[in-house]
Amino acid sequence: MLFFGKKILIGAAVLATLGTFVFGRDVVSYMKTAGNSVREAVKSEVPVDFEVERARKMVEDLVPDIRRCMHVIAEQQVDVETLQQEMHDSELAMKQQKEAMFTLRSDLESNDTEFVYASRTYSKDDIRNDLAQRFDRFKVASETLKRNQQILKAREKALDANREKLENMLSSKMDLEVQIEQLEARLKSVQAAETVSNLQIDNSQLTRAKGLIRDLNKQLDVKEKLLDAEGKFTGLIPVDTKVEEKRDVVKQMDEYFKLKSGDKVVAQ
Repeated sequence: MLFFGKKILIGAAVLATLGTFVFGRDVVSYMKTAGNSVREAVKSEVPVDFEVERARKMVEDLVPDIRRCMHVIAEQQVDVETLQQEMHDSELAMKQQKEAMFTLRSDLESNDTEFVYASRTYSKDDIRNDLAQRFDRFKVASETLKRNQQILKAREKALDANREKLENMLSSKMDLEVQIEQLEARLKSVQAAETVSNLQIDNSQLTRAKGLIRDLNKQLDVKEKLLDAEGKFTGLIPVDTKVEEKRDVVKQMDEYFKLKSGDKVVAQ
Protein backbone atom coordinates (compact mmCIF):
# COMPACT_ATOMS: atom_id res chain seq x y z
CA MET A 1 0.00 0.00 0.00
CA LEU A 2 2.85 2.36 0.85
CA PHE A 3 4.54 1.56 -2.44
CA PHE A 4 1.30 2.21 -4.32
CA GLY A 5 0.89 5.56 -2.55
CA LYS A 6 4.41 6.55 -3.53
CA LYS A 7 3.67 5.69 -7.17
CA ILE A 8 0.59 7.93 -7.10
CA LEU A 9 2.61 10.81 -5.63
CA ILE A 10 5.36 10.34 -8.20
CA GLY A 11 2.81 10.19 -11.04
CA ALA A 12 1.12 13.36 -9.81
CA ALA A 13 4.48 15.10 -9.58
CA VAL A 14 5.39 14.04 -13.13
CA LEU A 15 2.05 15.28 -14.46
CA ALA A 16 2.44 18.58 -12.64
CA THR A 17 5.96 18.98 -14.03
CA LEU A 18 4.84 18.23 -17.59
CA GLY A 19 1.87 20.54 -17.21
CA THR A 20 4.11 23.35 -16.02
CA PHE A 21 6.48 22.75 -18.91
CA VAL A 22 3.67 22.81 -21.49
CA PHE A 23 1.36 25.50 -20.08
CA GLY A 24 3.75 27.52 -17.95
CA ARG A 25 2.22 29.63 -15.21
CA ASP A 26 -1.31 28.96 -16.53
CA VAL A 27 -1.12 25.28 -15.59
CA VAL A 28 -3.32 25.77 -12.50
CA SER A 29 -5.99 27.51 -14.55
CA TYR A 30 -5.89 24.77 -17.17
CA MET A 31 -6.12 22.07 -14.53
CA LYS A 32 -9.10 23.76 -12.84
CA THR A 33 -10.87 24.21 -16.17
CA ALA A 34 -10.20 20.60 -17.11
CA GLY A 35 -11.47 19.45 -13.73
CA ASN A 36 -14.65 21.46 -14.13
CA SER A 37 -15.15 20.08 -17.63
CA VAL A 38 -14.75 16.53 -16.36
CA ARG A 39 -17.22 17.13 -13.54
CA GLU A 40 -19.76 18.67 -15.91
CA ALA A 41 -19.30 15.79 -18.36
CA VAL A 42 -19.80 13.19 -15.64
CA LYS A 43 -22.79 15.06 -14.25
CA SER A 44 -24.42 15.29 -17.69
CA GLU A 45 -24.22 11.51 -18.01
CA VAL A 46 -26.15 10.90 -14.78
CA PRO A 47 -29.77 9.89 -15.57
CA VAL A 48 -32.42 12.42 -14.59
CA ASP A 49 -34.51 9.82 -12.77
CA PHE A 50 -31.46 9.02 -10.63
CA GLU A 51 -31.07 12.70 -9.75
CA VAL A 52 -34.78 12.92 -8.86
CA GLU A 53 -34.41 9.93 -6.56
CA ARG A 54 -31.32 11.55 -5.05
CA ALA A 55 -33.35 14.71 -4.40
CA ARG A 56 -36.05 12.60 -2.73
CA LYS A 57 -33.39 10.98 -0.51
CA MET A 58 -32.06 14.41 0.45
CA VAL A 59 -35.56 15.49 1.50
CA GLU A 60 -35.96 12.29 3.52
CA ASP A 61 -32.64 13.05 5.22
CA LEU A 62 -34.26 16.20 6.66
CA VAL A 63 -36.35 14.03 9.00
CA PRO A 64 -33.57 13.47 11.59
CA ASP A 65 -32.93 17.24 11.75
CA ILE A 66 -36.66 17.85 12.18
CA ARG A 67 -36.84 15.31 14.98
CA ARG A 68 -33.82 16.83 16.71
CA CYS A 69 -35.48 20.23 16.48
CA MET A 70 -38.68 18.77 17.95
CA HIS A 71 -36.67 17.22 20.80
CA VAL A 72 -35.01 20.56 21.55
CA ILE A 73 -38.40 22.28 21.54
CA ALA A 74 -39.81 19.68 23.93
CA GLU A 75 -36.89 20.21 26.33
CA GLN A 76 -37.28 23.98 26.11
CA GLN A 77 -41.01 23.69 26.80
CA VAL A 78 -40.29 21.67 29.94
CA ASP A 79 -37.66 24.20 31.07
CA VAL A 80 -40.02 27.12 30.49
CA GLU A 81 -42.91 25.43 32.29
CA THR A 82 -40.64 24.48 35.22
CA LEU A 83 -39.29 28.02 35.52
CA GLN A 84 -42.80 29.45 35.29
CA GLN A 85 -43.92 27.20 38.14
CA GLU A 86 -40.88 28.13 40.22
CA MET A 87 -41.55 31.82 39.65
CA HIS A 88 -45.21 31.36 40.54
CA ASP A 89 -44.27 29.61 43.80
CA SER A 90 -41.67 32.29 44.51
CA GLU A 91 -44.20 35.08 43.99
CA LEU A 92 -46.63 33.41 46.41
CA ALA A 93 -43.89 32.98 49.01
CA MET A 94 -42.76 36.58 48.58
CA LYS A 95 -46.34 37.78 48.98
CA GLN A 96 -46.64 35.85 52.25
CA GLN A 97 -43.27 37.18 53.43
CA LYS A 98 -44.27 40.71 52.56
CA GLU A 99 -47.44 40.40 54.63
CA ALA A 100 -45.44 38.93 57.52
CA MET A 101 -42.84 41.73 57.30
CA PHE A 102 -45.47 44.44 57.46
CA THR A 103 -47.07 42.72 60.43
CA LEU A 104 -43.71 42.65 62.25
CA ARG A 105 -43.07 46.26 61.24
CA SER A 106 -46.41 47.33 62.64
CA ASP A 107 -45.67 45.55 65.88
CA LEU A 108 -42.17 47.03 66.04
CA GLU A 109 -43.61 50.56 65.73
CA SER A 110 -46.10 49.97 68.53
CA ASN A 111 -45.51 50.81 72.19
CA ASP A 112 -45.62 47.18 73.25
CA THR A 113 -42.41 45.60 74.54
CA GLU A 114 -43.35 41.97 74.20
CA PHE A 115 -45.16 40.10 71.45
CA VAL A 116 -46.64 36.62 71.30
CA TYR A 117 -46.45 34.53 68.10
CA ALA A 118 -47.43 30.85 68.07
CA SER A 119 -47.60 30.73 71.85
CA ARG A 120 -44.12 32.13 72.17
CA THR A 121 -43.10 35.52 73.48
CA TYR A 122 -40.66 37.77 71.62
CA SER A 123 -39.06 41.11 72.52
CA LYS A 124 -38.70 44.12 70.24
CA ASP A 125 -35.09 43.20 69.59
CA ASP A 126 -36.19 39.73 68.48
CA ILE A 127 -38.77 41.33 66.19
CA ARG A 128 -36.21 43.78 64.82
CA ASN A 129 -33.64 41.03 64.10
CA ASP A 130 -36.23 38.74 62.50
CA LEU A 131 -37.60 41.60 60.40
CA ALA A 132 -34.09 42.48 59.20
CA GLN A 133 -33.42 38.88 58.16
CA ARG A 134 -36.78 38.62 56.44
CA PHE A 135 -36.21 41.89 54.61
CA ASP A 136 -32.75 40.82 53.39
CA ARG A 137 -34.13 37.49 52.17
CA PHE A 138 -37.04 39.26 50.49
CA LYS A 139 -34.66 41.51 48.57
CA VAL A 140 -32.59 38.51 47.45
CA ALA A 141 -35.76 36.69 46.40
CA SER A 142 -36.94 39.79 44.57
CA GLU A 143 -33.66 40.06 42.65
CA THR A 144 -33.79 36.33 41.92
CA LEU A 145 -37.33 36.72 40.63
CA LYS A 146 -36.25 39.56 38.33
CA ARG A 147 -33.39 37.47 36.95
CA ASN A 148 -35.72 34.52 36.47
CA GLN A 149 -38.14 36.77 34.61
CA GLN A 150 -35.32 37.77 32.25
CA ILE A 151 -34.28 34.14 31.87
CA LEU A 152 -37.89 33.17 31.19
CA LYS A 153 -38.21 35.81 28.48
CA ALA A 154 -34.98 34.60 26.86
CA ARG A 155 -36.12 30.97 26.98
CA GLU A 156 -39.55 31.83 25.62
CA LYS A 157 -37.90 33.80 22.82
CA ALA A 158 -35.61 30.86 21.99
CA LEU A 159 -38.61 28.52 22.16
CA ASP A 160 -40.58 30.70 19.76
CA ALA A 161 -37.60 30.89 17.40
CA ASN A 162 -37.22 27.10 17.39
CA ARG A 163 -40.94 26.65 16.87
CA GLU A 164 -40.78 28.98 13.90
CA LYS A 165 -37.74 27.10 12.64
CA LEU A 166 -39.59 23.80 12.97
CA GLU A 167 -42.61 25.18 11.14
CA ASN A 168 -40.36 26.43 8.34
CA MET A 169 -38.60 23.07 8.13
CA LEU A 170 -41.90 21.19 7.96
CA SER A 171 -43.31 23.64 5.42
CA SER A 172 -40.14 23.48 3.33
CA LYS A 173 -40.14 19.69 3.48
CA MET A 174 -43.74 19.58 2.27
CA ASP A 175 -42.97 22.06 -0.52
CA LEU A 176 -39.95 20.01 -1.59
CA GLU A 177 -42.02 16.82 -1.60
CA VAL A 178 -44.59 18.52 -3.84
CA GLN A 179 -41.84 19.76 -6.15
CA ILE A 180 -40.36 16.26 -6.34
CA GLU A 181 -43.78 14.82 -7.21
CA GLN A 182 -44.07 17.44 -9.94
CA LEU A 183 -40.58 16.56 -11.17
CA GLU A 184 -41.47 12.89 -11.34
CA ALA A 185 -44.65 13.71 -13.29
CA ARG A 186 -42.67 15.86 -15.73
CA LEU A 187 -40.00 13.16 -16.02
CA LYS A 188 -42.59 10.53 -16.89
CA SER A 189 -44.11 12.86 -19.48
CA VAL A 190 -40.70 13.54 -21.03
CA GLN A 191 -39.81 9.85 -21.00
CA ALA A 192 -43.09 9.04 -22.76
CA ALA A 193 -42.37 11.71 -25.38
CA GLU A 194 -38.83 10.38 -25.81
CA THR A 195 -40.18 6.87 -26.30
CA VAL A 196 -42.41 8.09 -29.12
CA SER A 197 -39.69 10.22 -30.73
CA ASN A 198 -37.18 7.36 -30.55
CA LEU A 199 -39.41 5.12 -32.67
CA GLN A 200 -37.42 5.79 -35.82
CA ILE A 201 -38.42 4.03 -39.08
CA ASP A 202 -35.73 2.77 -41.40
CA ASN A 203 -36.11 4.74 -44.65
CA SER A 204 -34.74 1.93 -46.77
CA GLN A 205 -37.17 -0.51 -45.20
CA LEU A 206 -39.98 1.97 -45.76
CA THR A 207 -38.99 2.37 -49.41
CA ARG A 208 -38.90 -1.38 -49.95
CA ALA A 209 -42.31 -1.76 -48.33
CA LYS A 210 -43.77 0.94 -50.59
CA GLY A 211 -42.19 -0.70 -53.64
CA LEU A 212 -43.59 -4.11 -52.70
CA ILE A 213 -47.07 -2.67 -52.25
CA ARG A 214 -46.79 -0.92 -55.62
CA ASP A 215 -45.68 -4.16 -57.32
CA LEU A 216 -48.51 -6.09 -55.72
CA ASN A 217 -51.01 -3.52 -56.91
CA LYS A 218 -49.56 -3.82 -60.42
CA GLN A 219 -49.79 -7.59 -60.36
CA LEU A 220 -53.39 -7.41 -59.22
CA ASP A 221 -54.15 -4.87 -61.97
CA VAL A 222 -52.68 -7.26 -64.59
CA LYS A 223 -54.68 -10.19 -63.22
CA GLU A 224 -57.85 -8.11 -63.31
CA LYS A 225 -57.17 -7.11 -66.93
CA LEU A 226 -56.56 -10.75 -67.91
CA LEU A 227 -59.73 -11.89 -66.21
CA ASP A 228 -61.65 -9.14 -67.92
CA ALA A 229 -60.18 -10.11 -71.33
CA GLU A 230 -60.84 -13.81 -70.82
CA GLY A 231 -64.40 -13.01 -69.84
CA LYS A 232 -65.00 -11.63 -73.31
CA PHE A 233 -64.15 -15.01 -74.96
CA THR A 234 -65.64 -17.44 -72.51
CA GLY A 235 -69.32 -17.86 -71.83
CA LEU A 236 -70.40 -15.17 -74.35
CA ILE A 237 -72.10 -15.39 -77.78
CA PRO A 238 -69.41 -14.94 -80.54
CA VAL A 239 -71.35 -12.28 -82.38
CA ASP A 240 -68.27 -10.67 -83.89
CA THR A 241 -66.70 -13.95 -85.04
CA LYS A 242 -66.60 -14.41 -88.93
CA VAL A 243 -65.88 -17.63 -90.80
CA GLU A 244 -63.18 -17.18 -93.40
CA GLU A 245 -64.48 -18.06 -96.89
CA LYS A 246 -62.53 -20.38 -99.23
CA ARG A 247 -60.66 -18.62 -102.03
CA ASP A 248 -62.08 -19.01 -105.60
CA VAL A 249 -58.90 -18.83 -107.59
CA VAL A 250 -60.56 -19.65 -110.97
CA LYS A 251 -63.03 -16.85 -110.67
CA GLN A 252 -60.30 -14.48 -109.69
CA MET A 253 -58.26 -15.50 -112.79
CA ASP A 254 -61.28 -15.12 -115.13
CA GLU A 255 -61.87 -11.65 -113.80
CA TYR A 256 -58.23 -10.78 -114.09
CA PHE A 257 -57.79 -12.08 -117.68
CA LYS A 258 -61.33 -11.03 -118.71
CA LEU A 259 -62.36 -14.47 -119.76
CA LYS A 260 -65.89 -15.54 -120.40
CA SER A 261 -67.46 -18.75 -119.47
CA GLY A 262 -66.73 -21.47 -122.11
CA ASP A 263 -63.69 -19.73 -123.61
CA LYS A 264 -60.78 -21.94 -124.28
CA VAL A 265 -57.88 -20.85 -122.25
CA VAL A 266 -54.69 -20.67 -124.32
CA ALA A 267 -51.54 -19.31 -122.97
CA GLN A 268 -50.09 -16.66 -125.21
